Amino acid sequence: MLLKDKMFLITGASVGIGRATALGAARHGADIAFTYFDSTDEKAKDTVTAINALGRRAIALKQDVADPDSAPAFVKKAVDTYGRIDVFVSNAGICPFHAFLDMPRETLERTMRVNLHGAYYMVQAAANQMVAQGHGGAIIAVSSISALVGGEYQTHYTPTKAGVLSLMQSTAIALGPHKIRCNAVLPGAILTDINKDDLSDLKKRAHLESRVPLGRLGEPDDLAGPIVFLASDLARYVTGAALLVDGGMFVNLQ
Repeated sequence: MLLKDKMFLITGASVGIGRATALGAARHGADIAFTYFDSTDEKAKDTVTAINALGRRAIALKQDVADPDSAPAFVKKAVDTYGRIDVFVSNAGICPFHAFLDMPRETLERTMRVNLHGAYYMVQAAANQMVAQGHGGAIIAVSSISALVGGEYQTHYTPTKAGVLSLMQSTAIALGPHKIRCNAVLPGAILTDINKDDLSDLKKRAHLESRVPLGRLGEPDDLAGPIVFLASDLARYVTGAALLVDGGMFVNLQ
């Protein structure tokens, strides 16, 4: 019970990594507040039900993180419900694969607004609440292995994930005096809704699997443990860190 009675906020948690993380935090004793947007109301309700079945409370808000006003609204709703926040996870993100030379302007702008601007405003709102509370906290952002390497069809996406990593490094410095720890997790190739169409190419999937020393692509549950660790007191002296969760893909140059 690493997060017993903690108040745990996460964006984009009706499916994928966000859902797995919310359930993982609930198993460790946290109450959950989460946002969703592109997913359905039914999937959000299913996540709430699954958290309740673990004996923890949960609320879901349908919000577009690309709207700066959604950040303080989300934090206020969580505080009105639970009285405080202890952990914030910035997870919501999109990756509509597209070639560079004819990248539609709106695809680029939307990806920036969701992945980078959304993370910034959400982290800022959560941090302001934690500072006002005065007892510190933990902030974790879901970056990506794409923050460290390029992608032919991800020229709009990789800069946002590098920005999220940099945001955690800078906020670790800015918020350290308030005893707020800021860290990033960098997933490798994880089977989620974001990449399911891309990985439906069996040849490409086999190639990616061959690059992973552990011999398989990741699953959303593979991120839950590392995020719970960073949120917990086990990581009380960890801030400004970047934790690769990629099965060893990044270090495999052969």
